Amino acid sequence: MKRKVGLFIFIVILGTMVACSKEDDITTEVAPPEPLKVELTVTESVDVGETVNMEALVTQGDEKVEDASEVVYEIWEEGKQDESEMIDSVNEKQGIYSAESTFDHDGTFHIQVHVTARGLHTMPKATVIVGDGGHYEEDAAKEDHHETEGFSMNFMKPEGIEADSEQLLHVQLELDAEPLEDANVRYEIWREGNPEKHEWVDAEESTSGEYSASYTFLESDTYTVVIHVEDDEELHEHSEYEIKVGK
Repeated sequence: MKRKVGLFIFIVILGTMVACSKEDDITTEVAPPEPLKVELTVTESVDVGETVNMEALVTQGDEKVEDASEVVYEIWEEGKQDESEMIDSVNEKQGIYSAESTFDHDGTFHIQVHVTARGLHTMPKATVIVGDGGHYEEDAAKEDHHETEGFSMNFMKPEGIEADSEQLLHVQLELDAEPLEDANVRYEIWREGNPEKHEWVDAEESTSGEYSASYTFLESDTYTVVIHVEDDEELHEHSEYEIKVGK
């Protein structure tokens, strides 16, 4: 009789442990973090030699982000992005990162702030008119035709990954502060040791405005990941990231 009672108690305890284990499996699922919000404010028009103030307010949910790992302003003249200048920001606290610049001639200049914080990256853009705005050849003016005002991309860049490991590539897209739904999102991937071989991975929209895909980084190397985004209208955006894979 005692053996039967002991066996019964053992079965009850074992069943309880299994149930708890299942509950733990369910509750350990981690939801994607809230996207970064970057409100970029710049002086819209100035005279030659006048100071252009640049300010980025970085938030995540209701929190002002004061611990961004990098906030850099990239500035280039219309049609000359390959000659862009990078300016480090000053952390003013309360989520505000500022910088300033001046221009020595008339022209149209683009200012893009690159924000990296808490494993996310986004880079909104604004335009500044200096003097009369300058005059440009048609081909040069077309260089930035694909960039869509109000578009933002938050990429959860993997860190500390090892070779032969499968990683989830996850990006959050917004247009005019709303989730960008039903977009065509593809990851273009190649490694430094074999730049001729480019792989393409289609992403699926897991939740509204969030797109994920799995990819296995087979070898230890530096990889380039380009995220391509298109919709049924005229939107065509892409952003490039570098990912280091250890042994």
